[in-house]
Amino acid sequence: MKVFVIIPAAGLGTRMGSTVKRGQSAPSKQFTELAGAPILIHTLRKFVNCPPVSEVILALRKREGEQFQPRLQKENFKKPVHIVEGGEHRQQSVANALAGIQAAPDDLVLVHDAVRPLVEQEVILAVIEAAKKHGAAIAGVPAVDTIKQVDRTADGAVVTATIPRERVVMAQTPQGFRFDVLRKAFDEAMADGFTGTDEASLVERSGHDVSVVMGSARNLKITTPADLELAEFYLEHTRDKEPLAG
Repeated sequence: MKVFVIIPAAGLGTRMGSTVKRGQSAPSKQFTELAGAPILIHTLRKFVNCPPVSEVILALRKREGEQFQPRLQKENFKKPVHIVEGGEHRQQSVANALAGIQAAPDDLVLVHDAVRPLVEQEVILAVIEAAKKHGAAIAGVPAVDTIKQVDRTADGAVVTATIPRERVVMAQTPQGFRFDVLRKAFDEAMADGFTGTDEASLVERSGHDVSVVMGSARNLKITTPADLELAEFYLEHTRDKEPLAG
């Protein structure tokens, strides 16, 4: 059984608030420097250094893919890391990557956010094992805040219900699936013109149960400068630092 990892990284990420010179565009957030390397490089290291992973597929905008290639080669990864052209949205990027995978029906595909560079090996391995057993699994953490369901009005949001916290998890990545399960879900979504918020939403829609394994507070998604500062703090206080390349 092979394990493929898809990292959709074609988004622009406008919330980082990068300061750039006039007439220049801000870099996508996955290329923002974190402890001396782009966030995306940190993310790649996590999966290349995970023993069960066979290969990684990066979905990038065409120009960014060309620009990133030299930085990727500099890492000298010991496992294949391929770049495919990303789409206008996450679902299209993952679909493009799926189209290039030569996989058996029971091979596994993990999908991981490019800007979650601190995912622990334990979480990755737990998702792999759960996906192997159940066909579909995601990492998630329990909600700690009270969750309110609201209706949007012209005057703002109005609470319509309080959702019990024990019935809610905050979804993270990686999300893992048997290749045949994910391929079927994507084919059905494309045929129906449906766009989901994540891969699990497509698989749920396809009628397949999705298992949840415990994620981690460290597995944060870097979307704002404050998130970047927290990620830097975590990296500085990590005693068992992982090797730079695999």
